[in-house]
Amino acid sequence: MTEANSRSITTNQQGLHEKLDEIVTKHLTAEFKKPIAAHTQSAFDEVNARVQAFNGPIILDSCCGVGESTANLAKRHPDALVIGIDKSAHRLDKHDVEYKQTEQGQYILVQADLNDFWRLALEADWQPTHHYLLYPNPWPKAKHIQRRWHGSAVFPFIVKLGGKLELRSNWDIYVKEFARALALSGVDVAVEAYESDEAITPFERKYWASGQSSTRLVVTL
Repeated sequence: MTEANSRSITTNQQGLHEKLDEIVTKHLTAEFKKPIAAHTQSAFDEVNARVQAFNGPIILDSCCGVGESTANLAKRHPDALVIGIDKSAHRLDKHDVEYKQTEQGQYILVQADLNDFWRLALEADWQPTHHYLLYPNPWPKAKHIQRRWHGSAVFPFIVKLGGKLELRSNWDIYVKEFARALALSGVDVAVEAYESDEAITPFERKYWASGQSSTRLVVTL
């Protein structure tokens, strides 16, 4: 698939998922008891040592993919330590070869399950100044609603981690559902179209080159 020929989202949803409120409300009131995976605990412990020794802002780049966005965010926030997290070793392994930016800024890439990593970060009292969720897997089929971050059991931990949250997607329903989930947790936020002269992730560049638009929300939690 060429960069300028990215398929648009195909979904059987016409609007917000009919069970979104029910699912989010359940997760906001239930305890998330999934055991922490050993590999994520080990990865977190290593990164946490860096975080605790760092005297400056901490920024999360969740679902960072190949880490191009992480490197770009580190350049934009030179006083911060930017932590890019993705579950795929295959994607992260591409970073130094294809996507590493200049040496400006400080960042770490870590392979981990975000369902565990976010909970560990909260337990360790991390207080990120910014949290980026740039083009997460949209899981556009209605039956996969609970695979979307706002429909998952870990959603309350995203809210509790705080910071300035920025979500971008090429599927506006995803962003609107996330905004609704935030509203159910007591946080109101507006959804807006997003345009820029510079794409900071490979997906963003690919979507724009194929004529797709981006939608985002930005909110301080």
